[in-house]
Amino acid sequence: MLLDIPKEALSTHAVTDYANVGPSEVTCRNSPSGHTSVPQPAKSNPMSIWRAIMKKPRTAVRSCRQKQASGHEGREKQVLSSSQVKPSTPDGLARRQKEVVLRASVSPYHLFRDTAEVTVFRENLLSWYDREKRDLPWRRRAEGEVDPDRRAYAVWVSEVMLQQTQVATVIDYYTRWMQKWPTLQDLASASLEEVNQLWAGLGYYSRGRRLQEGAQKVVEELGGHVPHTAETLQKLLPGVGRYTAGAIASIAFGQATGVVDGNVVRVLCRVRAIGADSGSTFVSQQLWSLAQQLVDPARPGDFNQAAMELGATVCTPQHPRCSQCPVQSVCRAHQRVEREQLVASQSLPGSPDVEECAPSAGQCQLCAPPTEPWDQTLGVANFPRKASRRPPREECSATCVLEQPRALGGARILLVQRPKSGLLAGLWEFPSVTAEPSGQCQREALLRELQSWVGPLPATHLQHLGQVVHTFSHIKLTYQVYGLALEGQIPVTITPPGARWLTREEFHTAAVSTAMKKVFRVYEGQRPGTCKGSKRSQVSAPSTQRKPSPGQQVLDSFFRPHHPTGVSSLNSMAQ
Repeated sequence: MLLDIPKEALSTHAVTDYANVGPSEVTCRNSPSGHTSVPQPAKSNPMSIWRAIMKKPRTAVRSCRQKQASGHEGREKQVLSSSQVKPSTPDGLARRQKEVVLRASVSPYHLFRDTAEVTVFRENLLSWYDREKRDLPWRRRAEGEVDPDRRAYAVWVSEVMLQQTQVATVIDYYTRWMQKWPTLQDLASASLEEVNQLWAGLGYYSRGRRLQEGAQKVVEELGGHVPHTAETLQKLLPGVGRYTAGAIASIAFGQATGVVDGNVVRVLCRVRAIGADSGSTFVSQQLWSLAQQLVDPARPGDFNQAAMELGATVCTPQHPRCSQCPVQSVCRAHQRVEREQLVASQSLPGSPDVEECAPSAGQCQLCAPPTEPWDQTLGVANFPRKASRRPPREECSATCVLEQPRALGGARILLVQRPKSGLLAGLWEFPSVTAEPSGQCQREALLRELQSWVGPLPATHLQHLGQVVHTFSHIKLTYQVYGLALEGQIPVTITPPGARWLTREEFHTAAVSTAMKKVFRVYEGQRPGTCKGSKRSQVSAPSTQRKPSPGQQVLDSFFRPHHPTGVSSLNSMAQ
């Protein structure tokens, strides 16, 4: 059997169509004779099968399948995926055909073919996890919480925070979050401003907003009870995708459902030597299928956490610690490394007897493409294949720190709120305008933006201070930083909605992005009105003068005017 597919996937609407499939075979070097072949099913007419299925009742379709199966004795059992459902268009039928072809070209080498391997993987991984797992606040809270909804909430918060964020960064945010909002009800009653304020600096700010929206839905529409299954979690809660739903369901409620995150992708790709692009839809489906096959039904939450822990601490992207890996004995990547080392050393004649994927014709859909050969220096880090990413698009913005040094109660700076949707939704920032990289007319546009908030301003006081480059997930944004201090003017006491004047202390605790904190550091380093030779300017503008070479130092010493010894000593002391 090539794939482990749920029984419900084998419905009367499933279509097995192998038209246009070539006679290629996928083979493995694992039998005494050298190869075990998995022949492709015979060709058939797709439209005739489709019409027959549409006309026949369930029993007739089952009988038809039995007749087809009996005509292919000795061949591998045909297995359908859950995605093979009735296509509604000719394009849909072609897409299903392509999926069948892809699945047929997957070698069993990349799969778990017997329960013994699965058992070894589970037992070794869980034993290792029980010994080596890190002591993390969300684990302690989940393990010690008897109320299932509070336990699910604790897991939910941690999983959302950990998306695209390192554990070390999350620990402090998680601790402060749970102290402020220990229950779903507490979070549901909080304001979005409070949520953004606590989330500031963690990045991907929409996560915090959607987390609160989910809490509000649970409290207001679901009676305060978190859905118990991955399917209902993903269906009912905003911002909860397949991975987060599986993590909550398995850890908090004990549902035997697998999860796949970046760490698990790396572990599975190495354990089964999957070199194809892990970001492709087909490979992703295979990884989820493997995760579901491997998850321990007795300890699903611990198993999923163990797989992620293994990827985070042992099976790391670079310099993996294979000698400490609990599943090394079933790791195809490790076996490949050993085989390549044996071949390189030429200690054995011919090829060593190590199992590998060796299709006799065509290309296995889970192997790396021929254009990416094995790199001996990488070892197991040849897996997974690094997906090609589009570079982030580049944008430019002009922003200004507008300060009232003599405001009542101390100096204050102006912040305005971003729109409620889009990038950095609802956060506070310095007044900004979109600008062209060339900088043409950006001063005039920025000045107009400032005046729309506070009225007439002296244009001559607007000074360019430098720039800040900050990369978001998909945007590389360059901020041209300006500063303007309202010296000698009547303090502005009235501000329109969406704007506020804050002290420096209030700014550092406000819901502002990391990019705005970078902008403010530039302003603090080169505040308008400071002397060019002041200590502040020198600190913010590193010197570009290079240290003279030894030869140049000798020449400088030779041509330097001679001073008496006493004068030289005094000068040295003065410096």
